[in-house]
Amino acid sequence: MAVRAAVLPAIGAPLEITGIELPDPGPGRVRVRLAAAGVCHSDLSLSDGTMRVPVPAVLGHEGAGTVVAVGEGVTHVSPGSPVVLNWAPSCGGCHACALGEVWLCANALNGAADVHARTADGTDLHPGLNVAAFAEETVVAASCVLPLPDGVPLVDAALLGCAVLTGYGAVHHSARVRSGETVAVFGVGGVGLATLQSARIAGASRIIAVDVSPGKEELARAAGATDFVLASDHTPREIRGLTGKQGVDVAVECVGRAVSIRAAWESTRRGGRTTVVGIGGKDQQVTFNALELFHWGRTLSGCVYGNSDPARDVPLLAEHVREGRLDLSLLVTDRITLEEIPTAFGNMLAGKGGRAVVVF
Repeated sequence: MAVRAAVLPAIGAPLEITGIELPDPGPGRVRVRLAAAGVCHSDLSLSDGTMRVPVPAVLGHEGAGTVVAVGEGVTHVSPGSPVVLNWAPSCGGCHACALGEVWLCANALNGAADVHARTADGTDLHPGLNVAAFAEETVVAASCVLPLPDGVPLVDAALLGCAVLTGYGAVHHSARVRSGETVAVFGVGGVGLATLQSARIAGASRIIAVDVSPGKEELARAAGATDFVLASDHTPREIRGLTGKQGVDVAVECVGRAVSIRAAWESTRRGGRTTVVGIGGKDQQVTFNALELFHWGRTLSGCVYGNSDPARDVPLLAEHVREGRLDLSLLVTDRITLEEIPTAFGNMLAGKGGRAVVVF
């Protein structure tokens, strides 16, 4: 039986909502009926070619749902199990995995080249980032499904698969924010909202949200921001003014643009940490001179998937949800259908809203 999906026929082409035929789950595979799928900026980056994947493809990498069927050898989930999709499963055998840096697994995206499904006319389709969550159902490797702990609403749980793992990990694993430190978060989208909440959980004394849209101030403050700064050429100066002329201990950039990366760097105190979460294109060139690198003594680091281990961190995040420290519903600003994904992409480009979620 065909299921509806959002298919990217070619790089730069509009998404097509069409029926696709999924195979039965073979050995080591799981079929999942999606409850919800988040629309992440990475999906937009895949559609416009900033990030390259084989096409045609079913996009969507942030999702949660219920297991429909399992193939031979799958024992950690069974039909009826609620699960979170993990788009970057670690292989356990590469150099990064051997070092315990599973978020840098060299083989995590190998599945994106596989044939995932077919259209009615027999065209092969690939899973955009392994899990093809922009569909009513999907079939994935068993390593791409994580049991959903009790106490997390299934629709909200979709955000655990990317936005929340990334934002929480940026604060707790990459920047390692300590209680009492000051934090600035550049970009109040889905990941930025998760980062703000995570900075609050970490005990940050001052949390400054920065965005181009003044309409995001209320949302940012609800997520934990103590201050809101409208992005401009004067942002670093304003942030220093809020922090005794020092700058913040930690700046987290969630946009992926050269101008905001540079602003985050200049907003960081001497000896502080700047963490870049946003995924930018190759044309986004950031420059530093040798003297400032020496003088400021700051640490600039990239952050992949929040430097997270999903198998370890999803249960931890679920505990934060159960205890009321983490509000997943706060991240969801729009509940949409498959047909409305292009509108969600447009809102991202315009800097509107937090996270749009496709609800099936």
